Amino acid sequence: MLDFRIYTFLEVCKYMNFTKAAEALHITQPAVSQHIRYIEEYYQTRLFTFQGKKPVLTEAGEYLLHAFTTLSHDQVYLKEQLLSMQKKKPALIFGATLTIGEYVMPRFLIEYQTRHPDTVLTMITANTHELLDRISDGEIDFAIVEGYFDKTQYDYLTFSSEPYIAVAGTPLFEDCRPRSLSELLDQKLIVREPGSGTREILEKHLEARNLSIHDFSGVSEIGNIPALKAVVSAGLGITFLYRSAAEEELKNGILFDVTPENFSITHDFTLIWQKGSMFASRYRTIFEEWKKKL
Repeated sequence: MLDFRIYTFLEVCKYMNFTKAAEALHITQPAVSQHIRYIEEYYQTRLFTFQGKKPVLTEAGEYLLHAFTTLSHDQVYLKEQLLSMQKKKPALIFGATLTIGEYVMPRFLIEYQTRHPDTVLTMITANTHELLDRISDGEIDFAIVEGYFDKTQYDYLTFSSEPYIAVAGTPLFEDCRPRSLSELLDQKLIVREPGSGTREILEKHLEARNLSIHDFSGVSEIGNIPALKAVVSAGLGITFLYRSAAEEELKNGILFDVTPENFSITHDFTLIWQKGSMFASRYRTIFEEWKKKL
């Protein structure tokens, strides 16, 4: 078990406010200060400096935050594994972004569950930012994401590299694709919600071209991928997504690839976990097993 004062430190880092941390922990603010002083004395280093009344992590504080976050995650996972051992049913709890969870993972889940029938599998689908938070909070063991993440905070392995394309409900350009992205700006754009890896990739590539989603003739947000594809296939706009999410519709002529010639993008699907986790070898073993299936 982690020392209770470590949880106080983590709460202060979460809110960057001693008062809010005290309220979240249901203790007094002086008690929070006392816990922080204890850790500073134990490690013989300052954890915070102050800009006015706002605490700011020192370099040592940043280092301890990462270390304690990893320890907190591993403790949760360790507890779950010990309980699973008692029940003789190993557990695996992981996350996947919506595109990956719906269009990539099913065949891997079937294969894994067939090979490990006693394992209790739990897959949580959410956008990249939510999954990163769940890893840090110890709610999931690892995640497979398509979005960007801080590579200094997580260990990771590249699961696959996927083509990222533009699709429409009609061909739009007879016998050819548009030469440049600017030729699609007169279309209405259908996008995922903020925080989605699929949307984040588009926004970053548009920004590199001095554009934004608002340079299209209109923008609609739809968080559900099947609904988004249905709207696009009805001719009500275009969207950008991974080819794996539209493979069936492209094959059956329901959607059409209208990716501009100057917009050739592939992006990694990445398996990530808390940096320095003591369970990294298990995650690597699962990765290798799934990679063979791929």
